[in-house]
Amino acid sequence: MGRVIAIANQKGGVGKTTTSINLSACLADKGKKVLVIDTDPQGNTTSGFGIDKNELDNTIYELILGECSIRDCIIRNVIENVSVLPSNVNLAAAEIELIGVEKKEYILKNEVDYVKEDFDYIIIDCPPSLNMLTINSMTTADSVLVPIQCEYYALEGLSQLIHTVNLVKERLNPELEMEGVVFTMYDSRTNLSMQVVENVKANLKQKVYGTLIPRNIRLAEAPSYGLPINKYDAKSAGAEAYMQLADEIIGSLQTRE
Repeated sequence: MGRVIAIANQKGGVGKTTTSINLSACLADKGKKVLVIDTDPQGNTTSGFGIDKNELDNTIYELILGECSIRDCIIRNVIENVSVLPSNVNLAAAEIELIGVEKKEYILKNEVDYVKEDFDYIIIDCPPSLNMLTINSMTTADSVLVPIQCEYYALEGLSQLIHTVNLVKERLNPELEMEGVVFTMYDSRTNLSMQVVENVKANLKQKVYGTLIPRNIRLAEAPSYGLPINKYDAKSAGAEAYMQLADEIIGSLQTRE
C-alpha cells in the first residue's frame, strides 16, 4: 500500500516542485515504485519529467471532471519506477467546475484508492495556495511535507498551513499528519541560512528533517532539460541532498511501521 505524501506550502518559490520531482526520482533510484501527482495548474512537475504538458489528452483536470479514469491519465515509467499523473493550465478552471459538486473534497482520494496498491510512494505536488486542489491533496494524503526556504520570511504563513492541515484532519481526513519540514535553498556561506534553521527548530513542534537542500545551480538547470537532478548530474550537491532526504523519508516510514 503506497504512502501518500503531499508537498505543500502556500508560499510560492520555496522548492515544492523541485522537491516533488527530485525526491520522487531519488526514491525510485532506491527501488521504490513512485507515482507523482501534479495538482498545480502551472504543470511544472509534469514538464520537469520531460512531458509536453500542452500535448496531453488526459490530465488530472479530466480526472477531476470524471471524463477519464485514473489509469487512463497516468503516464507510466517516465523514468524507471516513476509514473506521473500530469497537469496543465486547464486545471486552473477546476475550482469553478467543482462549484455545487457534492463531496468534492474526496474526488482525488477516491481515484487514488484504485491505484494505491501499485506504488510504494505517491508524491503530490500542491499549488502555492490553500484552495480546493490543495484540500483534495490533503484529503488524499497520509502526511504533509513542507519545504521551507532558508530566508527571513520562512515562518510566515506556516502557522496558517498547519492550521489548514489540522482542519482537514479534524473534518475530512482523520489519518492526516505532518510529515515534517525540509529546508531548501540553504546557503552555508550565509549566517542567515543558519539562523533560519535554528529559529525554525526552536519554534516549531513539527519534525525537521536533517537534510538541508542546498542552493545549487545544477538543481536550477535540471528542469530545463526535463530531467530530475539524479539523472542530470548525479554527483552534484543537489542530487546528494535529495538522495539523503529519500533515505530519511524511507527511514521515517519504517519507524512508523
